[in-house]
Parts: sequence; structure tokens; C-alpha cells
Amino acid sequence: MIKRIVLDTSIVIDGNISNKIDNKEIDNSFEIIIPRLAIDELQSQACKQREHGFIGLAELKRIREKSSLQKITVRIVGDKPSLSDIKLAKNGRIDALICDIAEKENAILFTSDYIQHITALASGIQSTYDRAIPSSEYDIENYFDESTMSVHLIQGVEPLAKKGTPGDFTLEKIVDKKLDKQTLDEIINFLFSTKDNRKVSNIEISFDGGYVLMYKNLRIVITLPPVSNKIEITAVRPIKKLTLSEYNLDPNLVERLSKEAEGILIAGRPGSGKSTFASSIADHYVSRNKLVKTLESPRDLQVPDNVVQYGSFKNGYERVADLLLLVRPDFTIFDEVRRIKDFELFADLRLTGIGMIGVIHANEALDAIQRFIGKIELGMIPHVIDTVIFIHGGKIEKIYELKLTVKVPAGMIEQDLSRPVVEIRDFFSKQVEYEIYSYGEENIIIPLENIDKKASGEKNNRINKLAESKIREVIGRFDAQAEIKIISGDRIRILVDKEKIPRIIGRGGSTISEIEKTLGVKIDVESKVPSIGNEIPFSISESGSRIYLIVDEVHIGKKVNLFLNEDLLVSNQIGKRSKLKLDKKSDVGRKVFNVIMSNNHDSLRLFESKGE
Repeated sequence: MIKRIVLDTSIVIDGNISNKIDNKEIDNSFEIIIPRLAIDELQSQACKQREHGFIGLAELKRIREKSSLQKITVRIVGDKPSLSDIKLAKNGRIDALICDIAEKENAILFTSDYIQHITALASGIQSTYDRAIPSSEYDIENYFDESTMSVHLIQGVEPLAKKGTPGDFTLEKIVDKKLDKQTLDEIINFLFSTKDNRKVSNIEISFDGGYVLMYKNLRIVITLPPVSNKIEITAVRPIKKLTLSEYNLDPNLVERLSKEAEGILIAGRPGSGKSTFASSIADHYVSRNKLVKTLESPRDLQVPDNVVQYGSFKNGYERVADLLLLVRPDFTIFDEVRRIKDFELFADLRLTGIGMIGVIHANEALDAIQRFIGKIELGMIPHVIDTVIFIHGGKIEKIYELKLTVKVPAGMIEQDLSRPVVEIRDFFSKQVEYEIYSYGEENIIIPLENIDKKASGEKNNRINKLAESKIREVIGRFDAQAEIKIISGDRIRILVDKEKIPRIIGRGGSTISEIEKTLGVKIDVESKVPSIGNEIPFSISESGSRIYLIVDEVHIGKKVNLFLNEDLLVSNQIGKRSKLKLDKKSDVGRKVFNVIMSNNHDSLRLFESKGE
């Protein structure tokens, strides 16, 4: 009696069928049925330069050749997949259609996909699950010893490992032989294999060319072409799980974490021990009978069993966050706050009343706070973050606490310049080290140490470069040639053309008041009175959109004033080619052009600026 077997895509890619023909496990008493769906799927993968496509097509060629020699019947069955089938392939549509073929042909489904196998059995279809478990010699744990923090396996390179502790480690070559593609493929097959009807590893993130897995306590990142130019496997292991008491924390800090802090940022560089400290805080809250959850992708924090770890849903936490609100945890640890949506979600959950502990990459403690600026309103930051803990080399290096107050920012004097200010204080000394406030449309971070130095006489001008640039930008809208003089830390004088003063002052002083409010300084507006020196003879030429006033070479680099009758048109510098350049489209350029066209050159006069 002929035994019919239907091959799905997975068994073809694994190459088991051609081996079974060689081993006489499949002989001429079998009829091999290959779904056209599987062929088209492999062809599609090969066209996209995916390795599995080429491997599968090569295996189909071997099956046909070996079957021909062994006189085994091979049939291709079914129709080509429709457009809707292709679109739904990721949701199991192709697998379901292959199951239908096995049922229709009254055949046994051969698969190396465990989900496909149990789905077929549940549907009453005969199925054989055939996937050899790779040898334990390909277990990635073999590359670890007691001091290993992470292992880095790269195609064509000797295996590397980081050994030591956070802040004190070395990168070492652990095997002299370079890794080939076949070895790395076997390691990947081991990680994706099934043992005792259970997956060896748990897939946390998956996309074309990239996977993140959890295998025991290892976080494993696999990259393949097209993401990387060669295969790379990185496995990271937590070295040690610490309790909060093992950090020898100041009792005041423990008290704050226990009773006051509810918006905590744990910041540090990669590998500094941020996640280890976050796990310790989770232990601490659990010991105090608090309900703790985590938001992390991948889920690799070492936390107590009664802490449920939530992962992302289709590369986003939004839906999972909705569930968290229904679960009502006391604290949630948000691991790797990085994308804009992460910052917004962290703030949203904190403002609902949930205690939040965020783990964030930052070079300095201040950088962690700065990363929130622009993502949420400045005044909301202290309501979202009240404590920042910076970790370096596995130890706490800096702690800040944040507070919102209304005051005159450091460096300003007038009381009517009061505004909301975020104070960043050192936790132990209670000294304010930074102030954050809005200045015009900009958010300004001022280190108070610099302000103190200026107050002691190092520098009398308290307006920083950013503020000065902002002043020039605002005043330039009214007069691009305005001269700005900083009188003191809260007062400036601007010199503009006489006819532009009314526009700057505005009706009843409304415009200048608005400018002062925007810039946060008092402004004195005065008419620009040029100092006139000797008159300079000149000739006029035109070129395209430009008008040139040409003078003698001795005036190169000198500042000059151009008058139309008694009115000053412009003050500028003579260029390297003995020319004063004017744009015809500018106000000055149009006036000079009209003079040229009316042949009234005598009304234009050019003078040296006195003292230039």
C-alpha cells in the first residue's frame, strides 16, 4: 500500500527528507506530495535574497533526483497562492492551506514546525513532527565561564567574550579557531529547537534579519543579512543578582525610595549595572508588600517570581499599558526608555498615579533629565521624575532630586521676570546644581556653579550665548541692522534707524512690552546716530540682482554710511574687492535702483564712519 506524505516548507528547508531517502527510511512504498504553495513560498524567499529560499529550492532538487533513482513517486499538488494568501502568510494562511492538502489527499503531513504539527493533529490530520535536536555541543552556554559577562560570536572571527564585572572587564579571545557559517547555523538551530514539546528559547523580538531570544537567563541577539553583512550572535548574562542592602545605600536614600520617590530614573552607560540595580529595587518593593510589574522588551530583568513581566505588543507598549492600568500595580519598572513614545508613555503612567522606575541610557545624570525635555511639558517634569540615580561601574555615582518652584531664575534681577523653574538638587548636599526654565521659545538649562562664579566677579555679563542669540533673532525681525548692547544681566539697549522705532514700540508700548516679556529683559530703544567722517567718491555698477558701489582700494575693510539726501540708508563694510554690495530686492537696494533709473546720482552720498 502506497503511503502518501505531504511536505510543508519547514521540513524542506531542514533537509530531512533527502536524508531519509538516503537512509531508506523513505522508499518506493511512499508517494511524496509537494504543495505548489511551498515551492512558491521558497521562490519568493530566494527572490528576496533570503538564505532559506535557496536552501529549500536546493533540497527540492535533491528530493527529485534521489526519488528518481529510488523510483519514488513525486507529485506537485495545488494552486499558486492568491494575493490574499501571500498577504496572510505571516498569520499562518499558507500553513493552513498545506494542512488542507494533506487532509484532501488523505496523507501524512511531514513538518519540522511544532505549531504546524499540533495544529494538524488538533484538526484530525495525521502528522509527523521531525526535527532533530542539535547536539549539545552547539549550546551557547558552552562559551561561558564564571567570569563571563557576554559572548560575541561573529562569522569569520574567533569567539570573543567580555570577562569581569561592570566597569572592570576585558574583551578576550576564548577559542583560537574562527567561526564558520555552518557552526553558527547549528547554534541558531539549537536555540530555535524544541525539546520535550517545548521551545528551547523564548522569542522576544522577531523581524527580517533580526531576533532577540531569552535562553535560560541569557539575552541573545541574532543578526543576519540583510540587517548585518554576516551572522552575529551576542549573548549577555547577568553576572550577579544583588539586594538593595548589598549596595550599602545611605539610610536617607533607602527611606526616600521606600516612602517618597515614585518617579525614579536609573541612568547610566551600557553595561554600567542599571538593570541589576532596577532588579534590586523590584526585590525591595516586593519585600514591602508592593505589587510590582515590569515593561521590558526583551524580558530579561532578574526579578522575583511574583513580579509579572510584560513585553511589547507589535513593537509598542500602548496596548500593554492599558492593561497595566486595569491591573493597578503599585510600581512598574520600565526598562529601556528610549523612543519618543516611551517617554510619553512613562509620563502618562506616572501621572495616573502608578509609581514608575525608568531605566535609561545616559552619559551623565543630567543627560537623563534632558532627554525628557521636549517630549513632555517642562512644568510636568518634576511631577513625572522626582529622583535620578546615576550608576557607573555598578556603583551609585550621583543622585538628583527634582522640584518645581516659581522664582526669578538665577542670573536675572527684576521681580517681574519670575517664572516656573525646575530645580535640580544634589540629594546629599541639597544644593541646587541646575535650573531649567523657559526663555522665550527655548528651554534653558543653567548650571548654578557658573552663575556663582560670574557673581563673584569672574564675568559680569549674566546673559549666556543662547540668550544673546535669541535677542538678536527677535530684534532682527524689526531691523536687521540693529545694534544690540548688553548693559547688564537684565537690561539691553538697541540702536535702530529712526523710522523703525515706532514699529518696535507699538501702539501704547504694546509691542516693546511683548518683546520684553518674551525675552525676559528690559529694553531701551534709541535712534542710531552714525558718526560721519570724510566723504568717499564712488562709481556705480549693476550685475544681475546686485548693485555695487565701487570705491578706491584704500577703503577696503572700512565701515561706511550710505545716505540718500539726509536719510541714512545703510551702514556696512567695504568688501575685499573695493565694493559695497546691495541686493536690488532689499528696501535699500530698491531705493538706490530708483535713484539710478531717475539719473539722480548726486542724491546718494557715501561717508566713512568716524574712527574706522
